[in-house]
Amino acid sequence: MTELSVLDLVPVREGGTLAQAYADAAELAKTAEKLGYKRFWVAEHHTMEGIAGAATSVVLAHIGNATSTIRIGSGGIMLPNHTPFVIAEQFGTLEALFGPRIDLGLGRAPGAGPQLQQALRKNLHQASEHFPQDVMELRALFTGEPKLPIAATPGLGARIELWMLGSSLFGAQLAAKLGMPYAFAAHFAPDHLDAALELYRRDFQPSDALKKPHVMVAMNVFAAKTDEAARTIASSQQQSFVRLRSGEPGKLPPPIENYAQSLPAPARAMLDHLGQAAAVGSAKTVRAAIAAFVARTNADEIIVAGASFDPQERLNTLEIAMQAVQD
Repeated sequence: MTELSVLDLVPVREGGTLAQAYADAAELAKTAEKLGYKRFWVAEHHTMEGIAGAATSVVLAHIGNATSTIRIGSGGIMLPNHTPFVIAEQFGTLEALFGPRIDLGLGRAPGAGPQLQQALRKNLHQASEHFPQDVMELRALFTGEPKLPIAATPGLGARIELWMLGSSLFGAQLAAKLGMPYAFAAHFAPDHLDAALELYRRDFQPSDALKKPHVMVAMNVFAAKTDEAARTIASSQQQSFVRLRSGEPGKLPPPIENYAQSLPAPARAMLDHLGQAAAVGSAKTVRAAIAAFVARTNADEIIVAGASFDPQERLNTLEIAMQAVQD
């Protein structure tokens, strides 16, 4: 059976608060742990009022306190926004608090405009160019190999599982070269999925951490008793996608029945394109869609993404999806 994990953007609902978003994330993580999901990842986003995961390591500490066995981590930390040393300290602290169940997924794209660059006091274009070197430095800060002039405390010796994230060939190439597990963000950028996985597996070089290629692929999953109900639940995230692509991001809106049918053709085409990495429907529909996606990608793991306006519907999705792949 392909293992399942959870990617949570810690959505803030219209009419909701940050405190509610963090409470919902903790409840989602506890449910994922109870149902047997392998990992619970939080993604770093900035200046987005509908996503509450900006201080990713702090949110992970909150999740860690709510759970005991599920792996927790970043999906991911956008390393150009930070220095490797600070990230080593943060995730070394998480490992000291919660033991060897910490994942550190690393991404290259800062997703930041000029205002955020100024606020971060970073030249993010330049930092992105240094990404491979920063990844290797971060790994050395944890392992002590090669020895660096300075030690991260906490950090040095921490048992962190490092992942490379990506939605292009660059991340696949770097993951292969460094012998890292690779997670592909097909849930919002499926264009290069097949080529990236082929490149990663073909060029993979074993490392001390990983002897053979290991792939996780993200897909959007919304499950309910009927296909129609699941499509309605998914419409909240669809609205968010459309608003984001239109330059008008905001908090997660309530669902709308038959939402996609109300859209102009370009927006429908965008949602249809994202739908190639999605499972939306009843247990039977979700089972078939996940099975087809696993057959396409030969993924070792699937990480399920998706935000619902009603937190209970997200809990239901996790339960239905897990039952579907086990049947």
